[in-house]
Amino acid sequence: MKLIIQIPCYNEAQTIPGTLQLLPRQIPGVDTVEVLIIDDGSQDATVEAALAAGADHVLRLPAHVGLARAYAAGLDAALRLGADIIVNTDADNQYDAADIPCLLAPIIRGESELVVGDRGVATLKVFSPLKRRLQTFGSRVVSQASGLNIPDATSGFRAMTRDVALRTMVLSDYSYTLETLIQAGNRKTSVSYVPIHTNPPQRPSRLMRGISDYVKNSSITIIRAYAMYRPLRVFFAVGLVVFLLGVALGVRFLILRFWFETGAGNIQSLILAAVLMIVGFQTTMIGLVADLIAFNRKILEEILYRVRKMEVNDQADTEDIAERSFILTKDDGVGEPRF
Repeated sequence: MKLIIQIPCYNEAQTIPGTLQLLPRQIPGVDTVEVLIIDDGSQDATVEAALAAGADHVLRLPAHVGLARAYAAGLDAALRLGADIIVNTDADNQYDAADIPCLLAPIIRGESELVVGDRGVATLKVFSPLKRRLQTFGSRVVSQASGLNIPDATSGFRAMTRDVALRTMVLSDYSYTLETLIQAGNRKTSVSYVPIHTNPPQRPSRLMRGISDYVKNSSITIIRAYAMYRPLRVFFAVGLVVFLLGVALGVRFLILRFWFETGAGNIQSLILAAVLMIVGFQTTMIGLVADLIAFNRKILEEILYRVRKMEVNDQADTEDIAERSFILTKDDGVGEPRF
């Protein structure tokens, strides 16, 4: 069984050597452990530092594309390198590498397909009280959207089987953590959480510019993913609320007009009621159409899964992993493509 530990990096020349030194190279139940660095267009010596510190592979993206796309490119690269299990961790050594065997244990035992490290965000001291409350609330929202019991939705410390990686689709440009959990829940993937330890932060987060930025981007990601996988529920709920508002205004008009006989000046309410009822009905119909489209999307996802599986099994050209990207190994020269 082959494990590949992937680490997305952006300007991590100072932190990546220490992170790599702590990674376990022998794990019970695993035959081979390799490390894949995804260099997200770094402008410093991240690649050189990673190779010098013992990285087995480097996927170098041609430009800075963001964490979500770098994560997805790394999964594709790890699959082409023959990974049976993939572990994702951060370059800044936020997660304790000694917990990787604990992360892998449920997969090795055949109990789970996706395992996520639980930092205990409700009591994590490095988070401010506001951030702890937001993280807890966000995890509850993602739990509702995915149908899973999720204690730590934003944890990037996770392990997955080859099949889960093949089925993973990252559409967001912001982060992969929330979206992929909602996908996993709606695909009935077996997901478990294990308690993990964290290390003191070495630098401020580069993903979150502030609380407002985090809330805005996370909310957009959750709503988009939830609407994608449960469109009928979303549009039906919105349409029903709008339709019932129209009905309430219509009933009000009738009561005032025929019971109290004071409806002469309330024709505007009748017009608004009609508009709301029409909009509510149309929104419900949009939900039905979106639900039919969702079935087509499931078919396309299955086709994509089978195509990716065939490409990986055939060890297709690594140049297809990302546009103008390439893989380096620790024995290759920097900047020389390895095909």
